[in-house]
Amino acid sequence: MLALRLPEEIEIRLEKLAKSTGRTKSFYAREAIVEHLADLEDLYLAEKRLAKVRNGKSKTFSLTAVEAELGLAN
Repeated sequence: MLALRLPEEIEIRLEKLAKSTGRTKSFYAREAIVEHLADLEDLYLAEKRLAKVRNGKSKTFSLTAVEAELGLAN
């Protein structure tokens, strides 16, 4: 179970959406979280990877090098 306190403006918007569509506020809150969660996971993974590159703990490869390695070069 999760309880959220939302700013009044957001609560009002959520209530209007729920009433106009016949769905619950919980449905839309869940949908928003699920949709945004993948984006947040990708962001944090990218930031972690960038930190490793900047610290010299991970290498990068050019697109040309990757294409050549996979036999996709023109």
